[in-house]
Formats: sequence, structure tokens, C-alpha cells
Amino acid sequence: MGTIYNVIGVLLGGSLGLMIGDRLSGDIQESLLKVSGVAVFILGITGSVQGLLRVSGASLTSQGSMMMIASLVLGTIIGELLRIEQGFDHFGLWLKRVTGSDKDASFVDAFVTTSLTICVGAMAVVGSLQDGLTGDSSTLLAKSVLDFLIVLVLTVSKGKGAIFSAVPIFLLQGGMTLAARILAPILTGTALAHLSLVGSVLIMCVGINLIWGKIIRVANILPAIVVAVICALLNF
Repeated sequence: MGTIYNVIGVLLGGSLGLMIGDRLSGDIQESLLKVSGVAVFILGITGSVQGLLRVSGASLTSQGSMMMIASLVLGTIIGELLRIEQGFDHFGLWLKRVTGSDKDASFVDAFVTTSLTICVGAMAVVGSLQDGLTGDSSTLLAKSVLDFLIVLVLTVSKGKGAIFSAVPIFLLQGGMTLAARILAPILTGTALAHLSLVGSVLIMCVGINLIWGKIIRVANILPAIVVAVICALLNF
């Protein structure tokens, strides 16, 4: 049920965003977009710092930097070769057609940006595994509240394409929940820590795009998460 709760949270946030979005001026919508970008950027930095630094006595020591760099570089090469960003755009264009949103110029951008913001992160993975293995949906329930707020703001600022991020949420988190018993031995504590670090970097990149415009093809970096898990399995 955790994924269902999350989908409902996204739909409610998006619906409320549509209701109030038209009543706000363009300047307010633009400001909300920038503010949401700052919030996402800070969330990404916070997660990255937590993964890179640890307290050792009275000092801070770094960890995982080489793994992070290797994952990002290899993941980006794989993503660029596979043209994942282009695949996201094509799926967004298909959704745009079937929903009769041809006149919405920002539909695809809203869909891709919101999907990357709420689908990438440790909460999605850990929550899905908990739900599948033990039936505990508390993590995904908490995530649904966060996603409600994120999708609300992004729907106001970018349009209704943000609502359709419910589709990858349903497919990805639902798939991980169903495959939890297969994935559990692979996603060890170290693997989840690596995934969280690299995922936080990707979230930070999404924040950068929200603030300064689309300057990073974040979807093409998604394979970095898989590379990070492989690094954990190889004890790198």
C-alpha cells in the first residue's frame, strides 16, 4: 500500500496546485519555481554531505568521494550512450498527446523534472523494500507527504505535467516492492549508503536546473545509482 499512498499524495498535491496555480501571477509562479529549486538543491547538498563526511573523534573525515566520482563518470557515459533523457522526453511527449495537453509547452519539462525530483533517493528504495518485505509502509507514507508538497509547488510553477510523475512513482516503487525479496540481498547497508550519496547528488543537480534552467541532463546520470550499488558489492 505504500506506493498507493505515495501516488495519492502526488495526485492530491498536483490537483491542489492546478486549482490555485491559475490564480497566481506569473511573477509569483516564477518565484515559487526558484524557491523550490533552492529547497531541492539544499536537500541534495544535505544528503551529499551526510554521505561524504563522518565524525571521527573531534574531527571530520571524508569517505566515498572516489566511489561517487567513479559512479557519476561511468553512469553519465552509460546514460549518454543509452540516451535516457531522450527516452524520458519521448514518454513525456506521449503522455502529453494522450492527455490532450498539446498546447501545454511546459508539460514535458514539468513531468521530467518532477519525476526526477521525487523518484531519485534513498526513501523510495528503502521504503519500497520495507513495504515488500515486512508490509511496513511508514517510510513511503512519510515520503508521500513530502512529495505532496513538492508536486504542489512544481505544478503551480511548471504546470500539470508535474502530476504525471505519479506514473514512474507507481512503476518504479511498485516494481521494487514486488521484487523486494530479490533485491534485499543486493541492497546491503553499504549499497544503500552509496545509493543515497549518489542519489543526493542527482537531486542537487535537479535543484540546479530549477534555479538556473536546464543545464544538466540529469536523467542521463541515472545509471550512476546502479554503478554505486555495484561499487558496494565490489567493496570499492
